[in-house]
Amino acid sequence: MGVGSNATSRKGRGRRTAAGRPAGPARCPGQDPPGRPAGPGQEQVTIATRRPDSLVTEGVRSLEVRWIYPGRLDAAVAGWFGQFAARAESREDTYLLLPQLRGLSVKIRGGRALELKAYHGSPGSLDVAGRARGRLESWQKWSSPCGPLSQDSGEPARWTPVGKTRRLTQFCLAGGQIVARAPERGHEPRCQVELTEIHTADQDWWSLGFEATGPADLHRSTLEATAALVFTHALPGGLRPGPQESRSYAEWLAQRTGRGNRA
Repeated sequence: MGVGSNATSRKGRGRRTAAGRPAGPARCPGQDPPGRPAGPGQEQVTIATRRPDSLVTEGVRSLEVRWIYPGRLDAAVAGWFGQFAARAESREDTYLLLPQLRGLSVKIRGGRALELKAYHGSPGSLDVAGRARGRLESWQKWSSPCGPLSQDSGEPARWTPVGKTRRLTQFCLAGGQIVARAPERGHEPRCQVELTEIHTADQDWWSLGFEATGPADLHRSTLEATAALVFTHALPGGLRPGPQESRSYAEWLAQRTGRGNRA
């Protein structure tokens, strides 16, 4: 894919001047060139890279499905998720809203990494009979270490912070069966399941998501087997995740700002 290969080559080499010296701080996609003031209602930001020669990690392909709901996470849903051992983490991700990059999701992950995700389409739907149905999405992700955004002038308009408190559990394919444990080898088929409390713009949301990685030809079967195991017991209160709530973070943010599209 053209976008992915260009992103990898540019970031992997690092930015240098004609004299071969490392260039100054990297700019985000769509950011105004140095010296040009931010426009009305726009935030001019700089990303402080940690090392000019730091390499972008290899693009990771994944198959994902996510449901996002308004309101606070119900304690009964959190209890349902507790059927499997999970670790907890909290962080703030800052997403690029403008310019809108169709098919791309750009964010600063936890103030430490610039992350670019490219959308590769949908292979169909996940359907767990009577329990859940959602849109499967193929993505490829690149990441590079960076510092937090610094605001130079104007009001925040291009980027938006999203606070997340996540419960994470790992499943892997072992002996032809899905088991609830972290994979022992780096390239084993695996699926991460997360239940996330979201806070942004003084509003509460929550999300349930599945992300399969490892060998690409096993993504779908791994995710489907994991979903079948997780949904062995239905969500409480008759809650059934469906297509209306199925969306990526990028699509959800675009919908909230009136620029909704699939990406």
